Amino acid sequence: MTDRSGIFAGDDPFAIARSWLAEAARTEPNDPNAIALATVDADGLPDVRMVLLKEIDGARDDGSFVFYTNYESAKGTQIEATGVASFVMHWKTLRRQIRVRGHVIREEGEQADAYYRSRALDSRIGAWASAQSRPLASRSALLAEVAKQGFAQGLSPKRPPFWGGYRIRPVQIEFWADGAFRLHDRFRWTHDETGREIKTLPRDGQESANNPWVVTRLSP
Repeated sequence: MTDRSGIFAGDDPFAIARSWLAEAARTEPNDPNAIALATVDADGLPDVRMVLLKEIDGARDDGSFVFYTNYESAKGTQIEATGVASFVMHWKTLRRQIRVRGHVIREEGEQADAYYRSRALDSRIGAWASAQSRPLASRSALLAEVAKQGFAQGLSPKRPPFWGGYRIRPVQIEFWADGAFRLHDRFRWTHDETGREIKTLPRDGQESANNPWVVTRLSP
C-alpha cells in the first residue's frame, strides 16, 4: 500500500485526473486541458506538440483520454504506424502534472460526429480546408481553400472522413505535485499487476485491461 491521501486519494485514476482538471479550470488563465502529445516517427525520432484534451472517459479498469485531429497530420500518421503515444498535462498555477503512456485507437463513430457538430462553424469548415502538417504555399491560399470549402460544405458540414478522435488507453499514469525543496510527490499507476514496462505489453492493450492498477510511489 502507498501512503496516498489528499489530492492523490482514490482508487480510480481517471476520477483523480478529472478532479485535477476541474480544479485547473478554475485557476489556469488559458487552456487548462492543453497536453504536450508525444509520438514517434518512422526513424524513431520523438515528435511533440500541444493539443487539447477533450475528454477523460472511463472507470477504474477501462478508460481513455480523448483528443481530435486530422488523421493525415504528422501526429495522425505516426500514431497509425506505431499505435502508441504519450502526453504530459502541466498546470503552472497548481504546480502539478499528469503523465500518460498508452496504446491508441481511433474514435470515429457517433461520439466523434457529436464533437465535430459542437464546434464553431468556422472551425468545422477549417477542418475540411486544412491539409494539416503538409506544405502550404501561402496564407492566402489557405483562406481561399476555406472559402471554397465553406461554399461546398454549406452551413451543416459533415465530419470529414480524414478527421476525428483518438483514444489513448493508458498502461501508465503518473500524478506529480510540487514539493518543498524539490521533494516532489509522485505516484505511478501501472495497468498491469506485475508492474512491467509498456514495451512488454501487447499493442492492443488487452492484457493491461484485464489486470488491476498497481500504484507505486516514486522518488522525486
